[in-house]
Amino acid sequence: MPNSSPIPKGKLLLIGGHEQRDKGGIPPEQSPDFILERFVSELPKKDTVVVVPTASQESTEAAQDYVKLFASLGIRHVEVLDIQSREQANSAEALEMLNRADGVMLTGGDQLRLTALLGGTLVLKCLNERYLREPFVIAGTSAGATAMSTPMIYQGRNDAGFLKDEIHITTGLQLLRDVAVDTHFIARGRIVRMAQIISTNPGCIGLGLEEDTAVLVTKGGELEVVGHGIAVLLDGHDCTDNTIYEVQPGEGFSIRNLRLHLLASGQRFTLPGFNPGKPPLEKPPQQPA
Repeated sequence: MPNSSPIPKGKLLLIGGHEQRDKGGIPPEQSPDFILERFVSELPKKDTVVVVPTASQESTEAAQDYVKLFASLGIRHVEVLDIQSREQANSAEALEMLNRADGVMLTGGDQLRLTALLGGTLVLKCLNERYLREPFVIAGTSAGATAMSTPMIYQGRNDAGFLKDEIHITTGLQLLRDVAVDTHFIARGRIVRMAQIISTNPGCIGLGLEEDTAVLVTKGGELEVVGHGIAVLLDGHDCTDNTIYEVQPGEGFSIRNLRLHLLASGQRFTLPGFNPGKPPLEKPPQQPA
C-alpha cells in the first residue's frame, strides 16, 4: 500500500497528454489550468529543468518543444538528456545533469522504451533518491506519465480489455506505487482495459487521465487534479465477484462493486491506506571516515 514506503519530499506531475502549450498571452492569474506553468511553480528554483525525450522516437523534436516552452516560462537553463542506451543511463554525464536539475520532464512516446532503457540504471536510482529526499519535481506526459507507476500498461488496443489477457502490463519506474496510470483516457475509451488491470490486483488504484489534464502528487499519496479535463479513479478494494482468475485467456471476465470517481480541476483525493502523518525520509547519518 502507499504507506509502506517513506513519504517522499518531492512531487510528481502526471499529465494525460496533449497538454496546452500556449497561453495565448493570458496572465497567469487568469489561466489557473495551464499545467506546465503549474509544474514550473512547484519547482524549488527556476534555475534548471532537464527534459528527457527517451520515450519518443523523434526525441530531438520532442525535446525542443519543451526547451522553448520552459524558457518562455522563466527557466534559466533548460537541458536535454536524450538517453538512447543503457550505457548512457549509467554515465557520469547523465548523473551530473540530473543532480543540477530542479525538475525533470519526461516526454511522451513509448513507455516501454523508458522502462527498458532506464530500469535498474544509475539514472533511475538518482531520480528515485532525489524524489524521496528533496523537493524535486518529476513531470511526465502521456507515456512519461504512464511509466511512473508500479504496474505499467505497455500493450493493449484502445477498445481492448473485455477479454482476459488482452492487456499487457509490466513494472514501471515505480515512482508512484500501487497505482496503474493510463492517459488519453476519455478520448480513447480506455476504462475497460483499466478495469482488467484492477481486477488482476484490486489493491492497486486505477488512475485515468484525460488529455490536457494532470494530477499533482504530493507526499506520495495526496492527489490534486489540474487542467481542463477530468481524472478518473477506479478503486477495486471492495470489489466482489471477480472472476479474472477463473476464466481462460480470451474469455470475458466479471467484476462487481468497483468504485468510480470522476474528479475535475481543483479536486483532491487521498490514496487508500496513505498515512500522511508518517515522517519524511531523512538522509542516513554519515559514518566517520
